[in-house]
Amino acid sequence: MQLRKEMGRWTPRLSAELGLLAVLLTCCCAQENPCFAVRAGTCSECLQAWKDCAYCPEESFKGPRCDLYENIIAHGCSAAAALTAKSSMMIERKQPINMRLKQSQVSPQQVSMSLLPGEEKEVDVEVFAPTKGPLDLYILMDFSNSMVDDLNNLKRMGTQLASLVKDLSDDYTIGFGKFVDKVVEPQTDMRPSKLKEPWPNSDPPFSFQNVIKLTSDAAFFDSELQKEKISGNLDAPEGGFDAILQAAVCGDKIGWRDNSTHLLVFSTESSFHYEGDGVNVLSGILARNDEGCHLDAAGKYTKDTQQDYPSIPTLVRLLGKHNIIPIFAVTDHSYTYYEKLREYFPIAEIGRLQEDSSNILTLMRVAFESIRRKMSIRAEDKPKAFVTNFLDTSGRVVEHGAFDFKPGAIGNFKMRLSAQQMVGGKPVCQLEPLGKKGSIRVKPTTFNAAANVDATILCPSCECEKSAIPAAAKCHGHGDLVCGRCQCYDGWLSTFCNCSESSAAQDTSRCLGPDMKDPCSGRGDCLECGTCVCYNPDQFEGEYCQYDKTDCQRYGGFLCNDRGSCIRGRCACNEGWAGNACECPNSNATCLDSKGGVCNGRGECVCGRCKCPESDMSMTSTCAPNFEAQLGVCEGTRSCVQCQAWKTGEKKDKTQCDKCPFKIVLVDELKEEKDVAHSCSFRDEEDDCTYRYNVEDWKPDSKVKELQFQVLKKKDCPPASLLWLLPLLLFLLLLLALLLLCCWKYCACCKTCFQSCLALLPCCKGGRMVGFKEDEYMFRQSLLTSDHLDTPMVRTGPPKGTDVVRWKVTDNVHRSPTHPQVLMKPNPKEIIPFPISLRLNRLFSENLSRPDSRDAEQLRKEVADNLNEVYKQIPGAQKVQKTLFRKQKNAGKRQDFAIMDTVLSAPRSSYPDIVKLTQKNVQSGNLHDLKVVPGYYTVATDREAAGAIEFQEGVGSVDVHVPLFVKDEDDDKKQLQVEATDVPLGIAEIGKRFVNITIIKEHATGVFSFLQPAYTYSRGDGVAHIPISKEIIEEGSSQVTYRTRDITAKDKKDYVAMEGDLTFGPEETQKIVPVRLLELSEKDGLLADKQVRQFAIDLSNPRQGAKLGRYPRTTVTIADEPDPSVMMFKKGSQNFSTTDPTYTIPVVRTRNQDIPATVKWRTKKAQRFELSDLLKFSPGETEKNIVIDPRAHPGPIQPETIQLELFDPSVNATVGERKTTLVNVADGPHYKPLEMEQVQNKSAVKGGRLFSPTNLKAKATGPRNIRLNWDAGSGNPAGYKVKYWIYGDPEKDAQVLDVKSPQAELTDLYPYCDYEMRVCSYNALGDGSDTDIVTCQTLEDAPGEPGRLAFNVISPTVTQVSWGEPAETNGNITAYEVIYTPIDDDLKAVGAAKKVKIDNPKKRMLLIENLQRAQTYQYKVRAMNSIGWGPFKDASINLASQPTRPMSIPIIPDVPIVDAEAGDEYDGYLMYSNEVLRTPTGSKTPSVSGDDYTSNGKWDQNFLFPGGSATRNLSSSSSPMSTVGSNYRGAGGSFTETNTTYMSAGGSQRTDMIRGGMHSSEVIMRKRSENRSYMDENIRDSIVMGDVSGNFPDLSGFGYAGTQSSSQSQFSYSLSGGPRARTESTDVNDALYNLDRVLYDARLSPGIPDTPSRLVFSALGPTALKVSWQEPRCDRDLQGYCVLYQLLNGGKMNTVNVTNPAENSVIIQDLLPNQSYLFKVKAKSQEGWGPEREGVITIESAVDPKSPLSPMPGSPFTLSTPSAPGPLVFTALSPDSLQLSWEKPRKPNGDILGYVVTCEQLHGGGDVRSFEVNGDTAETSLTVPNLTENIPYKFKVQARTTQGFGPEREGIITIESQDGSSLSQYNSQSMSSREVFQMPTEVSTRMNVSHTMMDPYFSDGAMMTTQHMETSGMVTRQVTKEVVQRSVMGGTTVTKKMFYES
Repeated sequence: MQLRKEMGRWTPRLSAELGLLAVLLTCCCAQENPCFAVRAGTCSECLQAWKDCAYCPEESFKGPRCDLYENIIAHGCSAAAALTAKSSMMIERKQPINMRLKQSQVSPQQVSMSLLPGEEKEVDVEVFAPTKGPLDLYILMDFSNSMVDDLNNLKRMGTQLASLVKDLSDDYTIGFGKFVDKVVEPQTDMRPSKLKEPWPNSDPPFSFQNVIKLTSDAAFFDSELQKEKISGNLDAPEGGFDAILQAAVCGDKIGWRDNSTHLLVFSTESSFHYEGDGVNVLSGILARNDEGCHLDAAGKYTKDTQQDYPSIPTLVRLLGKHNIIPIFAVTDHSYTYYEKLREYFPIAEIGRLQEDSSNILTLMRVAFESIRRKMSIRAEDKPKAFVTNFLDTSGRVVEHGAFDFKPGAIGNFKMRLSAQQMVGGKPVCQLEPLGKKGSIRVKPTTFNAAANVDATILCPSCECEKSAIPAAAKCHGHGDLVCGRCQCYDGWLSTFCNCSESSAAQDTSRCLGPDMKDPCSGRGDCLECGTCVCYNPDQFEGEYCQYDKTDCQRYGGFLCNDRGSCIRGRCACNEGWAGNACECPNSNATCLDSKGGVCNGRGECVCGRCKCPESDMSMTSTCAPNFEAQLGVCEGTRSCVQCQAWKTGEKKDKTQCDKCPFKIVLVDELKEEKDVAHSCSFRDEEDDCTYRYNVEDWKPDSKVKELQFQVLKKKDCPPASLLWLLPLLLFLLLLLALLLLCCWKYCACCKTCFQSCLALLPCCKGGRMVGFKEDEYMFRQSLLTSDHLDTPMVRTGPPKGTDVVRWKVTDNVHRSPTHPQVLMKPNPKEIIPFPISLRLNRLFSENLSRPDSRDAEQLRKEVADNLNEVYKQIPGAQKVQKTLFRKQKNAGKRQDFAIMDTVLSAPRSSYPDIVKLTQKNVQSGNLHDLKVVPGYYTVATDREAAGAIEFQEGVGSVDVHVPLFVKDEDDDKKQLQVEATDVPLGIAEIGKRFVNITIIKEHATGVFSFLQPAYTYSRGDGVAHIPISKEIIEEGSSQVTYRTRDITAKDKKDYVAMEGDLTFGPEETQKIVPVRLLELSEKDGLLADKQVRQFAIDLSNPRQGAKLGRYPRTTVTIADEPDPSVMMFKKGSQNFSTTDPTYTIPVVRTRNQDIPATVKWRTKKAQRFELSDLLKFSPGETEKNIVIDPRAHPGPIQPETIQLELFDPSVNATVGERKTTLVNVADGPHYKPLEMEQVQNKSAVKGGRLFSPTNLKAKATGPRNIRLNWDAGSGNPAGYKVKYWIYGDPEKDAQVLDVKSPQAELTDLYPYCDYEMRVCSYNALGDGSDTDIVTCQTLEDAPGEPGRLAFNVISPTVTQVSWGEPAETNGNITAYEVIYTPIDDDLKAVGAAKKVKIDNPKKRMLLIENLQRAQTYQYKVRAMNSIGWGPFKDASINLASQPTRPMSIPIIPDVPIVDAEAGDEYDGYLMYSNEVLRTPTGSKTPSVSGDDYTSNGKWDQNFLFPGGSATRNLSSSSSPMSTVGSNYRGAGGSFTETNTTYMSAGGSQRTDMIRGGMHSSEVIMRKRSENRSYMDENIRDSIVMGDVSGNFPDLSGFGYAGTQSSSQSQFSYSLSGGPRARTESTDVNDALYNLDRVLYDARLSPGIPDTPSRLVFSALGPTALKVSWQEPRCDRDLQGYCVLYQLLNGGKMNTVNVTNPAENSVIIQDLLPNQSYLFKVKAKSQEGWGPEREGVITIESAVDPKSPLSPMPGSPFTLSTPSAPGPLVFTALSPDSLQLSWEKPRKPNGDILGYVVTCEQLHGGGDVRSFEVNGDTAETSLTVPNLTENIPYKFKVQARTTQGFGPEREGIITIESQDGSSLSQYNSQSMSSREVFQMPTEVSTRMNVSHTMMDPYFSDGAMMTTQHMETSGMVTRQVTKEVVQRSVMGGTTVTKKMFYES
């Protein structure tokens, strides 16, 4: 009872508090008060929520205890009791900058601060960079063979390089490193010979080596650089990223100093490999780069074959961490790649390197100066809880690199450090300690010095929590009072712990509000004491969950106009907004008029808009009269003024006049026009008088807010007595005009008289004359530089008016009528070219002078279309061609207009018709739709021409462009005559009518020619010297032009193009043109079939009387050099005695032994002689001997050691590794060869040198052990040194083992590895001679675990699993085993494990079908060699949780496919998916076929596809022997033939099917083809072969029939309509079908048209538009086009079909003004429709205010194209967050207020998230948290402008993580938006990995694609020792044979 009374007493108080809390919640949440998020939490949680949160611990306080400080005080909490927290900041160390120190400095040096969540603090920072500070310059150079000339140039410039660094810094170091690529397939040729010497005179391949540590010794640097030799690899991209990372992280080994600027110059001509680019899949290198230093003592990178390349974000982070600035010095071939790469670095430079690197010094100087001008501030080691910004001294946030700090001066900036409130969706105080506290290093990128900021998140706690009042009376004794709030004991509930958990408390009726039927409104759970807990608190709220947060009013589609929050069913608007939907701004800023008033004083500002009074006159948005809608103020007010002042006009009716919105004032005198806003005057139609009035704006301080209309009382009226004369005068003038027109038309004499009369008029001032300026021209033909002459025509007399003068020119007027050429009449039907020139009505631009420019191409097409339309009425006329554009200088006022020159081919007889037609159209100003300038044209033949020129007003001289008709058959002296014929327009008379042009044809003074029509040079020659001869006929100087031209050789690839002029003196007869030949590129050097490379050199333009002779062109063939012969000594050392008569030393030759070769030899260190000679090898000879006769030289023969050396080989040869040999001469009898007998000598050589041990033998005793034995030899050795090294490594890297007995055990070796060994003995006097090298291979060992597993998820039941080759194969891998097992969450098996054995070691992929849906599987893979199985590599994955995506293209050939439903223990027969496309029928490019082979139970199976064939490799592991041969017939193929044989082994379970040891198996063929536009040639077949009875329980769904003969089995297959008993692999079918669609859509069969290449819009009016496009490329004839258009915001799709393929434009009528339309155009051929080209366009024009969809008549109109924000750029920050950035729209159509970003899952699921970003910057970014890995998301960005929302930019992104590994902060994201695959028509293959964003609003509807492209003509790959061929045809050939090069 007592409890009930207490509850009754507290109920009203509780209700009041809840009501007050609800009101406060409504008010405060609208302002997004962060304190309310923890209003139910503790005191400490409150203070930790936000910097401004305060807590009131008073017991009597009734308001929200956690709120902003001012709110708590306002609700009654005393200031003394309110709890708050304060942060701190202290500068601990601040030494001023000393500008005399030549090192970078930062001040302050140490700062400590604590920040509350959400708090910001700023620190002023000073930085100083010396003018010439310390500098470390490290040069990292590509050493692939293509850089050989670059290396040679760098060696020559070594001294200059050191001088350059001295100029840049007084304290410098310089270093050098080199790189090629990973020494593994397919990057490197792994043949032993190529591993020793990939190119002649080159070093073995390597990944990276630090050659010269950073040093200040320039001489040492230069000397070491001279020792370097080039190396080589296979594929074009290089492994430079490995080198950059090692150079960055190996600071002590590279030599970076602490207080210096670090520059890294990266020089290459190739692109780069990067993490995950796929090239390492083939070699099994799948481990991520560990970012560690792995350089050995020689400076070589040791883990190149064990880990992947680093990613770009990794390089950016590590270079920034170590203060290294990259400078990319690259050639044109790869410039675009590195230009994009540079954008990722805060500071980096890129320079365009010449082909031979000759400009590298200039490039480095320019780059260094550019770097010094930039300064990018970085904050390193920043904890998660903080955000940094950098500001200039004015407080403006500055982007990276924008600080303009001068070297030698102190720069100032501010660092703003902000503490975040939430990180990853949880409060910042809940982060781990490392995320809340840390030391941040703030410094410029180029500095090592930094300001260290010790920052900490302050998470305060309340002292009152430590002094709780137990069983407090306020809590009814049922709880503790903590900081003024009750914390109830168990069993008690409510605010004051006055409700127990009894059965009465479970009464759900307490959860019913008024008029409610369901507890908690059916939206929550009813708990004890009537407390409702809503199911979704983010959506429902209230005491009974009765309010829906999404159920408030919307405005513009946005909840609460996005300006407030929906709280308790109503919009709680943000500050400054009001209204039921927060649609009304509180300010009147949007109602202000141009004078600062509100609504012009006529209306009131309601909800941010002016509400104007009703009026017939149109008003503006600020209630000003909208006179502009009525064609101006005067026009809009005339009728009202007229009716009020004079009671006349269209509103003279009183009712109409009273509706006028203003009143007039009659005045006696008007103000000056300059003193009023508008001055108007009109004629009153009723009395023909003129009335005038002024319009004045109202003054801001005036009481009347109206326009002032002051009307002059007196009208201006004409005298009444003269009005009757007007009709009479008009009649007389008309009569006179008719008479003059008749005279002009019918009487020539009258015409002359008329002109004379006009000339006598006062306005004409005596008449005008036109005529040529000159009388005659004379030219020598050899000196002519043009085929036209510009001769001036002048005009005299009054310059007013326009005159058009027609002219003509006649060739060979010197010939008499009886001249043979005159008597020979030409054929009138002969088709000849007619050059035509017109002046276009558009200005000339520089782009038009470049024929290949876009503007020129577009205009050329427009000209051709219109001229062809005009001249098609000329019989026999062909299409115009050779259209060019120029401008003519002396052309009067039209000289800036473009002149078009083109050629029309037509019958000769049509010349008069062409002239008349041209003249007629030019006079009208239009040739069809082409606008031209009247008064100018030229039409010419090969012997005459006609044209016209125009004199504009004020122009006195114009040039006539006269053709000269220069021909070979011209007479020695010919004459042309130009005549001004008449003046069709104007009054000028012709004065000087004729001008004569004489051209003298001189006889040739010399004849230029090549000596022969062809030359052949070898690439080894370096330069092709091509002679040009001159035959002298007459003495004198002459010139000729030469130019090279590609045939099959390519400029900058095979040779360097040349062009120029050669000047021959009077007696010179020959000059040489040197053409530089380039070395064969690495990829072409490995191709088996090398194309003959040829280029041509042409002679042209002989001058000064010369002409071209017999050979004006020669062809140069570049012969690729054969592999050079290799010559070396047969042995490293040889022994002789003093008694031997001669010393015979053998020299052997390897490689290319069919050519003659020579090499020189010489002796060194001989006591009695110094010999040298030439050794000649004839073709076929492999061994020659050097014979030395010791007795032929003076002096006694004594024991000695002689060294012989080979040097200076011929150009087709090189010296091998044994270029020297030692000849040991000892006392005693002749020594037998070491191979035959041990040397029996009891004493050492004179001087103490021991002979080498003999009979060295090596034997492998285990996988890691080799045992060596040898005979001791002569002398008394103190011990032996055993040197051993891996075969292929240099001997200098050998390990040395010291032993005392003639035997040794080598341990800790690599299994299955070849080693080389040699032994020498030693004593106190030193080492003796070495034995010859012996080799031995260690034994095999079990292989290591396979590389990282990767999964390509095809569907929830189908996956493709792949793995890398074991890092330690320890032998030859013979098979792999894959085990996959269904498991539960505890990783325990819940089903049977299934095994698949893959007996082909190259098939490291497996496609598994029919997995259980939504079941987690564990996959284990292990490898086997001859020793046995190795350990497993395992991974677990649930396919249902992974995104589905199409199979990668191209996939590694022959992917095994198994069926998870098909049985146990290797019974799933493997099918290999090696689908191969071949050349289509009729292609001129032949298919390339390869070698057939049979190995490891693998046979070829051939399928004939339509018009071609494909090769499928099958392997059977289910039985010891399989034979499969099949021909499958597609469209146009051959008959179907299949024969199948299986040999079963003993113990087989398939006893029911065995007949005499033969096992017959049914073959099932599944076919999936496309139904829409996907015909037979596009069918993809998937064949699964297996044991029907053993694997499938029933086959009733398939039909099978077979016949058998002695030679073969023939089968036919059919699929019945019945259901399939076994589970069909539909997922694989879908995947393969999708793969086909990707290939089909991207490849587009030859008959399908491409996308129309350009979409052009031309506005014809406010509602009419002309849409034009360019004809797309198509191998078949086009049949027409289809144009589709609709309103951009939706509506009916309109279609216009164009059936004539020659028409590529349409006119669209009846469009709506100011509405955006989406247009699509596609082309059709007989094969179907091609893809669409899209474009968006808007015609903007003025409209009638009463009818917004109707344009105002006569109003101007313009075209505009709305644009979306720039391309979206995604940067992964973590596995669950990314940064999204974009650029400002090019045409925002209004002032940008901000952006709206939406994010949603691509395939559905999850909520659509929206973000609002404010600001109008050039580039905007947004961080998006709480994403899920491997889930594709769609992002849309839309600009919000003052005119509304613009179009959206869309992008799709997936943050991928393979093998379950997490994505590091700086890992590069994987873009899987769309994949674009292209098979171009030229012989090249492009593999694109694209991140694609489609933007229909961009011009041309273009596809914005970021892509990495690797291109090559033929692609090859080495796959161990097996030949794998894969050919892709369709206008391209890709061959993979023995080598791989991408």
